[in-house]
Amino acid sequence: MASPTKKTKKKSAKRAPSKRTSPARTNPAKASAASGNPAKVRPATARDWIAGARLRTLSLAVAPVALGTAIAYNTLGYNLAIALLCLAVAVFLQVGVNFANDYSDGVRGTDRYRVGPSRLTGSGAAKPRTVLTVALVFFGLGAAAGLAVVVLTGIWWLLAVGAVALIAAWFYTGGKRPYGYAGLGELVAFVFFGLVATAGTTFVQIEQVPLEAWLAGIIAGLFAAAILLVNNIRDREQDALVAKRTLAVRLGDLPARILFSVLLASAYGVLVPFALLFQWAPAVYGTLLISAPVILIVLLARTAGELVLALKLTSLAALLTGLGLAAAIAF
Repeated sequence: MASPTKKTKKKSAKRAPSKRTSPARTNPAKASAASGNPAKVRPATARDWIAGARLRTLSLAVAPVALGTAIAYNTLGYNLAIALLCLAVAVFLQVGVNFANDYSDGVRGTDRYRVGPSRLTGSGAAKPRTVLTVALVFFGLGAAAGLAVVVLTGIWWLLAVGAVALIAAWFYTGGKRPYGYAGLGELVAFVFFGLVATAGTTFVQIEQVPLEAWLAGIIAGLFAAAILLVNNIRDREQDALVAKRTLAVRLGDLPARILFSVLLASAYGVLVPFALLFQWAPAVYGTLLISAPVILIVLLARTAGELVLALKLTSLAALLTGLGLAAAIAF
């Protein structure tokens, strides 16, 4: 007859497998995702919303407006109220694009393989409808500022330009066939955050667009395209998994990195005429102290962290180049 001690050991041995800790218990985040319980996802804080606005990309908005205003001032004179409204249009649209991108990529499931900073929608920290609403609010603010420019200038056909800008902002990643998923993002960034923003800022203040405005717009556009490209190089492998065929995905890793280098180098090439015409413009080449290392980082980077650093430095170089050139033109 078996002793009570042995029976207890046998029962204990049978129960042992049921006491194993499940993966869900060891990882609450996975448990929440598996159960679909949004209560376990940390809600977005004010810091998360500020991060979602991606303030480092605002160099794309500030630089072309500063350049356009400086050229207007140097040509016939500037209008401070209109210049500030142009800045408001550019900033609000840029922030709106960032939140719209967060929303669209999140609801498509594109961000599930994301290696960069987490997104509000994709992480579940904010409801998709809330992120969409915030994006639309910023688009609305940009539209209101643009309407004010139209009223002050009396140039009513600019409403059509504004409508096209809003459409471009939304369909970057929104809609059934977003152009950002077809490799056209860099081209549109070059046009709208380069040529349109710079030449448009000059035009609404003096109703003409000198050659310098187009050249400055090319510089701003090349930086804008480079910023978007390095961001897409970072996400290239993950984007390919979800059929997001950005320019980096279409070109491949090394060609995309080379193109980034060409874009930055070309911006400094277009700077040459300004260096010949304006006394202080050669000093703008000082921003090569940032851009040259960035090119090396992008060409040699092996981790997402290195490419994030390159993105930040490229944004800084774009801002300093734009503001520095604007100051050289104006003074």
